[in-house]
Amino acid sequence: MNLLKAISSVDVFSSPPPLSGGLSPALIADLRSDHAGEVGAVAIYRGVLAVSRDADLRGFAQRHLLTEARHQRLIEGWLPAPQRSRLLPAWRIAGWLTGALPALLGPRAVYATVAAVEVFVDQHYARQLRHIDAEPAHALLPLLRRELAECQADEREHRDEALARCGAQPVPAWLRGWTVLVGRGSAVAVRLARRW
Repeated sequence: MNLLKAISSVDVFSSPPPLSGGLSPALIADLRSDHAGEVGAVAIYRGVLAVSRDADLRGFAQRHLLTEARHQRLIEGWLPAPQRSRLLPAWRIAGWLTGALPALLGPRAVYATVAAVEVFVDQHYARQLRHIDAEPAHALLPLLRRELAECQADEREHRDEALARCGAQPVPAWLRGWTVLVGRGSAVAVRLARRW
């Protein structure tokens, strides 16, 4: 079973003005989950870097960490601090473990983990962009939509690179199980971050 099928079964951004009100509570909840996700993504790569000594994997993690940190700053520009998730410490710990644990098992486990996360994130951004398209007109929505679509494009590149690095060998059962767990955990995290 190839990795994408296994997973599926389960640089310049502008600085936006701070939100001035008028956006729906659902859109605020989406942005809160986006921010929490980017905080977690930064922590994933920090976890990889804390554990791995593989030079190629470290280069991969460092490049992707920079992108995710840029996404985090972008969303922080849209979402005032009081509207961010109150569970950020938990997202940092969960993200760090999601990077560090597979790094103990080697590069392929990390690449499979990143691919699993990014498959979920791509679907999450796609749903969010559909929500934005259904929102009542608001002056900031076109800019927000464009910037989130750029984030989604970056995440797809991360997914595709991670999948390519996994290779064509069959995916061991333990790794398939781990990626399903990562995908499900990402879905639970989004639900929690939207509320808290």
